Amino acid sequence: MVTQAVFFDLDGTLIDTAPDMGGALNRVLEKHNKPPVSAETYRAHVSHGSIALLRLGFSDLDARDDIEHLRENFLNEYEQNICTDSHVYHEMEPVLAALEKQNIPWGIITNKPEYLTLQLLEQLHLTQRSCCIVGADTAARPKPHPDPMLLACSLTRVDAKNCIYVGDAERDIQAGLSVDMVSLIAGWGYIDPQKDQPQRWGAHDYLERPTEILDHLALTNAN
Repeated sequence: MVTQAVFFDLDGTLIDTAPDMGGALNRVLEKHNKPPVSAETYRAHVSHGSIALLRLGFSDLDARDDIEHLRENFLNEYEQNICTDSHVYHEMEPVLAALEKQNIPWGIITNKPEYLTLQLLEQLHLTQRSCCIVGADTAARPKPHPDPMLLACSLTRVDAKNCIYVGDAERDIQAGLSVDMVSLIAGWGYIDPQKDQPQRWGAHDYLERPTEILDHLALTNAN
């Protein structure tokens, strides 16, 4: 296998968005006279989206009639402060630079809504660098369905079997494996040590640091 492209999940894999996502949550909670959620608590839930975060502060969320209103409030708060403290993981930048130097395209496949994904990437100056940007609503169905993976490969004109996908959630690995991508766990991401069991996800490897992607890339291209 010669790697034709490397695809990344966004939140918790390519970009540390937890500070801004958690900030949006706590502003919504403040409006409803509820106590804030600590960074230690909300970080493990960021990859699971707005509803998962809201459940941290609203224990009765699923029974509330205003659940959609709360979600809209959260998304509005987040959009207004989408890149206040979010940043590309420090060790990820040399990985992107190395891929570009080797003319290996890299792209993004995320379950974050497309409009928010595009805004964030534009502010971080990543839009033009990525070969494709696939959000939660870009394809017909989001991960763990294979649709986003197949769309990304189509846009990039590569074969899924010759690609690598890196993500920090079980659905990332499920989606990657469903199209025979080499699927790697981003161990630096938003993995809940109490609930998640990444050793059971069936990934090809568990990475401790972003730079290990390059080690895996070298091994893959050498075989």
